[in-house]
Amino acid sequence: MDALTRIGLVELAFGAVLGWAVAATMITPKLVERAGVRKPRRILQAHLDYVIMGIILIAVGLAVPGLPTWLAVAIVIGTWVNPTLFLPLAFSPRAATRPWFQVLSIVSFTLTSGGLVGAAVVGLLR
Repeated sequence: MDALTRIGLVELAFGAVLGWAVAATMITPKLVERAGVRKPRRILQAHLDYVIMGIILIAVGLAVPGLPTWLAVAIVIGTWVNPTLFLPLAFSPRAATRPWFQVLSIVSFTLTSGGLVGAAVVGLLR
């Protein structure tokens, strides 16, 4: 099994497990609030995005096995960082205004979109 597919399975599983945190935001909102979560909806967004990004990694790994390492690394970093960016927003909605967050977002989106375009090109040229 291709490394991209394996990493995608791990991300998919992580997203599934994060579903428990989503359930906690609905079942025990006071406990979640005491843990410092100010925007529980961001936990749901992260959960869904981890699942989606995991499926994307699995699909790319199966559709374009043996992708050049540099391209696979770009896609993996982007597809893990993108959903992770929702987590600081759950605790501090103002995180989105911070330069570190903005730079990380741009880098992550660039790695994801550029990497996926690159994977499409590699797949079409094979």
